[in-house]
Amino acid sequence: MAASDQAPAITAWMKPSCGWSNGVRAVLAKYGLSYEDKDIINIPDNYIEMVMKTGQRFQPSLEINGEIVADVSGEELEQYLIARGLVAASGDDAGVPLDAPCTDEEHAAMAARMAPPTNSGLTLRDISD
Repeated sequence: MAASDQAPAITAWMKPSCGWSNGVRAVLAKYGLSYEDKDIINIPDNYIEMVMKTGQRFQPSLEINGEIVADVSGEELEQYLIARGLVAASGDDAGVPLDAPCTDEEHAAMAARMAPPTNSGLTLRDISD
């Protein structure tokens, strides 16, 4: 439940199946926060957007009320939300580990179903220069 009167605006750039991404999703669900979930594996333009917005290549990364929270675990996200008064601390279990990496199986599954590159006009080389 949000501590402030207004729910925060949240965009989350995450993998569809990853321990850290699942931890972030679990924290957002635990507090009933809605968010835009941007798949960075199957939609390459989302990955490019994440890198351009956050200045780095690691996920999960979020934009919360215009502030970037990059390369964050579920535990770190929960601490961030509480520290800024966006949620009131809750002892409820999130249901999944909040600080777990992607498993080898998750990496293999994501690689098997990755979308082909789109023609956005941008490449990773463009954003890393």
